[in-house]
Amino acid sequence: MALSSPTIKLSNGKEMPLVGFGLWKVTNETCADTVYNAIKTGYRLFDGACDYGNETEAGQGVKRALDEGLVKREDLFIVSKLWNSFHDKEQVKPICKKQLADWGVDYFDLFIIHFPIALKYVAPEVRYPPGFFYEDKKVELSKTSLETTYQAMEELYDEGLIKAIGISNYTGTLLLDVERYARHMPHTLQIEHHPYLVQQDLIDLCKSRNIAVTAYSSFGPQSFLELNLQKAHDAPVLFEHKDIKSIADKHNKTPAQVLLRWATQRGIAVIPKSNNQSRLAQNLDVCSFDLTEEEIKTINAMDRGLRFNNPLNYGVPIPIFA
Repeated sequence: MALSSPTIKLSNGKEMPLVGFGLWKVTNETCADTVYNAIKTGYRLFDGACDYGNETEAGQGVKRALDEGLVKREDLFIVSKLWNSFHDKEQVKPICKKQLADWGVDYFDLFIIHFPIALKYVAPEVRYPPGFFYEDKKVELSKTSLETTYQAMEELYDEGLIKAIGISNYTGTLLLDVERYARHMPHTLQIEHHPYLVQQDLIDLCKSRNIAVTAYSSFGPQSFLELNLQKAHDAPVLFEHKDIKSIADKHNKTPAQVLLRWATQRGIAVIPKSNNQSRLAQNLDVCSFDLTEEEIKTINAMDRGLRFNNPLNYGVPIPIFA
């Protein structure tokens, strides 16, 4: 029997699974099968993005599951993101429609502004996904404001092309700014969140505004090993951290399950990924045990303000978290 995830209710009443599957770094060759297998395992939320370059394949996995009657479209919660190069008002709807066509669906359950950075438009036929650079490793910014982009997102919401509006990588200051101009407040904020980067003040701000928080990179440096940042900062890989291992042993769970439960027990949604079938199931089964208050405090105390997903780490000279 397939597992399932509890849900959290967004401010517009829509139910969002607390545990989803993240499509970042899932290869094009494996993506369709991975999505299909994840649906069979019990995953219902899939977190994709234009920038991941695998939306067509993800859609093929979804189609296979729908065609076989494993799920109906309304059982799934499909998330995608607006890339930085499409922030100009006139580009938001066309690119959203392209992404919907890539997925083979009529609407996104949640559509997210990926980064609070507006880059100069690159047409999909020139390069897709466009990445951070305009050409020759040069970053060129658009003159479009975040307010303009957000209003274009609200139009998608009003038209039913998206069922919820999300933002990602926004700071508290930017979130307070959204509040000044939004007709519909964001339903979710997606942030890097793990024991080395807890961001409790930002989480508390979201809570006070009834904005659901989704954590990405729940395993910290694990997704960024190629950047060697954990070595540069002398930060042990979290799976090997003595405190995490000791808590995992006590509950007879894996370090990954402990890290995910640390988030979900505090009402924060997670989007781990795995190509391994048994880990797929383990990652989904993270609400069947509870950490003690003391264990949560121990994990919170590991906070070092250590951010891995920073454009500067990729050679992109845009210090958005400065």
